[in-house]
Amino acid sequence: MTQPHPTDRDADRLNWARAATGDDRLELARASFDAGFRSYWRGQTGAGSVIVMDSPPELEDARPWLRIREMLLAGGVRVPQVRAQDLERGFLLLEDLGQQTFLQAFEAGHADADALFDAAFGELLKIQALPCPEDLAPYDEAFLSRELRLFDEWFLGRHLGLTLDGGDLERLDLAYRRILDNVLAQPQVFVHRDYMPRNLMPVDGGVAVIDFQGALKGPIAYDPISLFRDAFISWPEERVDVWLARYHARAISAGIPLPEFARFRRDADFAGLQRHIKILGLFARLNHRDGKPKYLADAPRFLRYLDIVLPRYPELAPLAEIVERYVRPALAPATGVPA
Repeated sequence: MTQPHPTDRDADRLNWARAATGDDRLELARASFDAGFRSYWRGQTGAGSVIVMDSPPELEDARPWLRIREMLLAGGVRVPQVRAQDLERGFLLLEDLGQQTFLQAFEAGHADADALFDAAFGELLKIQALPCPEDLAPYDEAFLSRELRLFDEWFLGRHLGLTLDGGDLERLDLAYRRILDNVLAQPQVFVHRDYMPRNLMPVDGGVAVIDFQGALKGPIAYDPISLFRDAFISWPEERVDVWLARYHARAISAGIPLPEFARFRRDADFAGLQRHIKILGLFARLNHRDGKPKYLADAPRFLRYLDIVLPRYPELAPLAEIVERYVRPALAPATGVPA
């Protein structure tokens, strides 16, 4: 399908926003950049600031976002207000939650990490308590496996130019099998699937949740570990341990079906591994397929996450061998990551 010329889309977006706000002098400026096809634009009206979500229907339908938003709203989760919508053209008028995400607040030194994570736990517990409707897709073995295979195809194969032999492929398959067995055995709950500081907004009274359109029914440890082993900021492991213990205690008190802490800590590590491996593949695909190279700059961060977790679990030695034998030497010349 032919994509609209950017200038045509820009004019269409602005004209729609002016009609939706009733302000014919409204101007829009890019508010954020996204890895997908959706974009966000900020404008000032006489009544205050607004955000326009531009989600071209032929590329990224806004209806899943709206559907998940309604579910979260019903559960008391703080999500953006929708003030106007045109699904045929792919435009939504949203409240402006501010110009700083949690991530930006952390990076600017304007935030108390403990306080913000406590607020994030509060919203996460509401999400995890939501009933999963029958038509909410499962984060099942097929889905999880496809994500893991992005690492094989796009990171190892396309980005690093590696071809693994039969023995190496068997080792990788064995490690994947052990990760999947753990993740699939966890209690299954409503999962945001990208619950990280970049998708949380400090607001009066706590935190608002954004970028939730990919929600599925999946492993209970996935969202908590996503908060702390993030694509864009890393924390000392001792702080991660404290925060995970704090979340666990609050979740148990709230009736969330978590196992005892030692088992939960292991579950979080395994869910995190699936995410780290997937994201390495996603970042490589964004670079080589979509022409978005900036994400690969964080590949060394995910290698460090693997370095933290893999030594804890001897059963994952086959994956550690692949990383040591192939990934680390291939990354070292380009990134400065020690071989």
